[in-house]
Amino acid sequence: MKNYELSVLRLYDPEEEYAQLFTEFLKKREGLPWEVHTYTSVEEIVKETRQNRTAVLVVAETAFSEELAKLQAGCTVILNESGVVKWPEFRNVNKYQKAENILQELLEAYLEFAEITFPRLTETGKAKLVGIYSPVRRCLQTSFALTMSQMLAEEYTTLYLNFEHYAGITGLLPDMQTRDLADLLYFLNAQGQEFYLRMETLIRKRGQLDYVPPVKAGQNLLAVTSQEWQRLLQKIDESGKYQYIVLDLSESMQGLFDIMKKCMRIFTLTKNDRAAACKMLQYEQLLGMCQYEEILEKTSRIILPRFDRIPEEPEQYTRGALADYVRSILAEERRAGTWNIQS
Repeated sequence: MKNYELSVLRLYDPEEEYAQLFTEFLKKREGLPWEVHTYTSVEEIVKETRQNRTAVLVVAETAFSEELAKLQAGCTVILNESGVVKWPEFRNVNKYQKAENILQELLEAYLEFAEITFPRLTETGKAKLVGIYSPVRRCLQTSFALTMSQMLAEEYTTLYLNFEHYAGITGLLPDMQTRDLADLLYFLNAQGQEFYLRMETLIRKRGQLDYVPPVKAGQNLLAVTSQEWQRLLQKIDESGKYQYIVLDLSESMQGLFDIMKKCMRIFTLTKNDRAAACKMLQYEQLLGMCQYEEILEKTSRIILPRFDRIPEEPEQYTRGALADYVRSILAEERRAGTWNIQS
């Protein structure tokens, strides 16, 4: 497919408002493998596509015709409006769904034919890993992690990854058809730049925060080696896309301490009771026995106050008492210069 202009996606939809809004959405997404050219005139897109071969041709169903079907493109996608597949030889995508879902399908269509050319945002990966982990259960670890992730995402490109056996996060859990973190691991051995584009097909957003849906079957986490986790984080870092990667960690992953060792900062939540104190003591003694004292050196131990209400949806985590508390922690990190958070 080297003859195709792999950097161009051509979108044709006579519905100008839809075409404009979808184009604006695509242009805001960094790291996509193509430029987006938009048309509302059939004569114009026919002329351009005939003169310059196109990687992806996207056309609204009501505007599709035999003339457009004959155009040479790497792949042709029809934005289906009727629910009836009138052109089965081409990929049909539901036009009236979330723009994020349409993008995922366009990327998958592109992957079926293209030699991957994924533009990096930086020459080298410099993402800061932030680890959230506690041996104490029911201490609001995930709520804390999501709140910090959402706040970082307001200023920096941020990715949230959850490694719990049962994540239980309203709004982030995948249904049985949605690809998740296990699928990203499957693509770990993809050749060339393919991994990075595969990663784009899996990334979801809540507000400004990027995340990969946590695994549906927690037992899949247990089979992943420490080396595979480290390779995964390294490859995500090397994409140059993120400034911060927040890891919501658990004992379900092999090599937990090795991952924590790579974090530039770790937050460990606990409770103000005897059972929690005993668990923390055992945890810290284990780190010492295994010669992971440096984990303790970059750990901030936190006893959260009691909150009357915790948000239910991830995009709400920047508001409320928990958000104010996390905001004060980040402000303190700024003042101390602990991990170079800029004002």
